[in-house]
Amino acid sequence: MSSVSGASPVAAAPAHGASSVFIIGLLASLAGLMFGLDIGVISGAQSFIQKDFHISDHALEWVVSSMMLGAAAGALGCGWLSSSLGRKRSLILGGFLFVIGSLGCALAPSPSILIMGRIVLGVAIGIASYTAPLYIAEIAPEAIRGRMISTYQLMITSGILVAFLSDTAFSYSGSWRWMLGVIAVPGILFLLGLFVLPDSPRWLLMRGEKKEAANVLMRLRGGERDQVDKEMADIEEQLKQPQMGFALFRQNANFRRSVWLGVLLQAMQQFTGMNVVMYYAPRIFQAMGYATEAQMWFTALVGLINVLATLIAMAVIDHWGRKPTLYTGFAVMAIGLGVVGTMMMGGAPSSHGMQLFTVIMLLVFIVGFAMSAGPLIWTLCSEIQPLKGRDFGIAASTFTNWITNMIVGLTFLSLLNGIGTAQTFWLYGGFNVLFLLLTFLLIPETKGVTLEHIETRLMAGEKLRDIGRQ
Repeated sequence: MSSVSGASPVAAAPAHGASSVFIIGLLASLAGLMFGLDIGVISGAQSFIQKDFHISDHALEWVVSSMMLGAAAGALGCGWLSSSLGRKRSLILGGFLFVIGSLGCALAPSPSILIMGRIVLGVAIGIASYTAPLYIAEIAPEAIRGRMISTYQLMITSGILVAFLSDTAFSYSGSWRWMLGVIAVPGILFLLGLFVLPDSPRWLLMRGEKKEAANVLMRLRGGERDQVDKEMADIEEQLKQPQMGFALFRQNANFRRSVWLGVLLQAMQQFTGMNVVMYYAPRIFQAMGYATEAQMWFTALVGLINVLATLIAMAVIDHWGRKPTLYTGFAVMAIGLGVVGTMMMGGAPSSHGMQLFTVIMLLVFIVGFAMSAGPLIWTLCSEIQPLKGRDFGIAASTFTNWITNMIVGLTFLSLLNGIGTAQTFWLYGGFNVLFLLLTFLLIPETKGVTLEHIETRLMAGEKLRDIGRQ
């Protein structure tokens, strides 16, 4: 992810400059809210969709996972879009697709049209998930950049929670079309708000529009001319570092190692099983023996726990270190899913107390993910890539995220029907045990280490697990 360096602490700027940055960053981070809404909304709607269209579990898997196919396509083209159209116009395109996709899903007369609408939503998510953090990083002063990007992640989890609550409200009438269509309303508000955003100063400088870039920075930094001049010089210096992308991947074996590690990290994140719960939570609670109303409220509880645990992660991510946090998270997830599988041997738990205990262990799994692999994988994927290949490396890992996400969504119900509920949860629990080993063998500790130091050790051929070592 690109960033600007050398910015003075935001406290040094007049209050109206800081306020402008906050408002602009908040508006851009609403892309995360839309992202979360579209991820979460299908969870509560799918049982009603399946009943209305009389489709099989496998067809339902395609309805769920088709959005990730669109997101993979969006992720492939988002680098070119953000460079040629600009960050602001890319976000506007994403917002437009959010609205069109939401309305298309709500009005779909057939499963195939519904799948097409989900693909459109996926393209919007692929664009937004790349462009929004990039835009935020390029407008935010260095002192608050991390917090503003973390706000984007929090907005994703908040969007998932809002979608689960909306689904619960509409579930009493079974109105799945309203579940899918109502998110067009925040989409329209988000789209209208995007038109007041300024262009990214970095993108303007990439196009040679130095005067306009300076004007935008003057607005964002409260009119501090010295600060703006220094930041302009820093950006121009960074732009002298050309992105070599695929050429570097072909030529340099050490860069290939970092790219493949980023790909592995994203596959690990998806095969923890987290998105299985996000997409199929009501189906999981049904297998535990709960009726429709309880399924929906427990699904909303999953969303709430996800938000709260993300807040915990934001507080501890730079204190514990990357590897200790991942060790803790993978261990908690393995135990949580292992116990859930054991409790569901032979069908739903036999008593109300055992049902509640199974729900609690599923929530423990959610906490394990949200405090570790959820935010940390994205952090690591950006930290391990050398500057000249960072855009290519992050694009490769992001594309992997969506493809493996689609695989998870496309196979879960088939696994339940094929090998059984308990065995499916044991399988995902076993993946988390494997990820503990991979964390030990391959993942570096990057806490408190500069990106330049990581890059130097990577390119010197140090073991991947050692590239963050001081």
